[in-house]
Amino acid sequence: MLEGLRIIEIEGLGPAPFAAMLLADLGADVIVVHRKNGRPAPGMPERSLIDRGKRSIELDLKSADDTAVLKSLVRKSEALIEGFRPGVMERLGLGPDDLSQVNPDLVYGRMTGWGQTGPRAQTAGHDLNYVSLSGAAWYASNQGEPPFTPPTLVGDIGGGALYLVTGVLAGVMAARAGRGGTVVDAAIVDGSAHMMNLLMALAQTGGLSMTRGRSLLDGPHWSRCYACADGGYISVQCLEPKFYAEFLARLDLAEHADFKPQFDATQWPRQTALMAGIFARHPRTHWEKVFAGSDACVAPALDPLQSMSEPHMAARGVWQTIDGVLQAAAAPRFSTEPSSGPHAIPARGEHSQSILEWLADGADEQRR
Repeated sequence: MLEGLRIIEIEGLGPAPFAAMLLADLGADVIVVHRKNGRPAPGMPERSLIDRGKRSIELDLKSADDTAVLKSLVRKSEALIEGFRPGVMERLGLGPDDLSQVNPDLVYGRMTGWGQTGPRAQTAGHDLNYVSLSGAAWYASNQGEPPFTPPTLVGDIGGGALYLVTGVLAGVMAARAGRGGTVVDAAIVDGSAHMMNLLMALAQTGGLSMTRGRSLLDGPHWSRCYACADGGYISVQCLEPKFYAEFLARLDLAEHADFKPQFDATQWPRQTALMAGIFARHPRTHWEKVFAGSDACVAPALDPLQSMSEPHMAARGVWQTIDGVLQAAAAPRFSTEPSSGPHAIPARGEHSQSILEWLADGADEQRR
């Protein structure tokens, strides 16, 4: 879907390379500039799956010759993605003002946690810090437990990478319409706060409390995960009364007086305790059979390996193992494009020579 779009990615951490991976998954020609003689970030493999589908060139951005190569790449591209602290690229002479002289239509995508401006802009932070400050972590665990979101998903990916992708694509559309280049300030605190707006809509009708455990979606017995007898977990979220009725019917609790009031918040703690006792009686597989094929809005809570073999996920081919690496297929899907497996993961600098030859040749089209 993005064939013909060329993007330069400056090697970084977390959300920026994830955003570039998503763009590559959708068909963009992403050239990742790896640090010459560099090493992967702590905890990351030599060949990371978030580099899949990209072409790799190694450059030393403190070298005048290699900086000239980068500028040649920028001249032939529509967007650039970087994820350093504010000011780092400017000190290298590669900030937005510098590169706009090379390509006035360039969309310059900047990925940070705190944003390009503000009191925290120059301070260090990580995913959990950003979503904690933005409010996005507040409802992230049960009442009485400290907030804790799934690592990277809400901040780095949801509030960061996906907003960077949206911003880059919006900028490219504007540039193609003749409105020139732009700088995309994708801050995780901004994106993760923006993601809260669906919850904030509940506040308009009193469905969102600033006290954790008392809101429409984080307090009820019908909106949480329960532990099963075998240590597995089951998720329940039957918001609508007709789905709640189906949920109770499957448990033979349709006439149970304790569960009749669905939206009485004063009853939720007792109802939750009762429900926890019910689910603790049997293993997860038992409850999967009880709710199979129903509209009770119940599903097992699985780890990625378990998810891979779950019938629905397997039928859609969501999880795949390529060269021994478990990874999720590209998303979303398109009716006009055949689905394909994840692209190959390049070695650092694998395409350096071919990219340099392509630049020297002056050709404008040559993909991996």
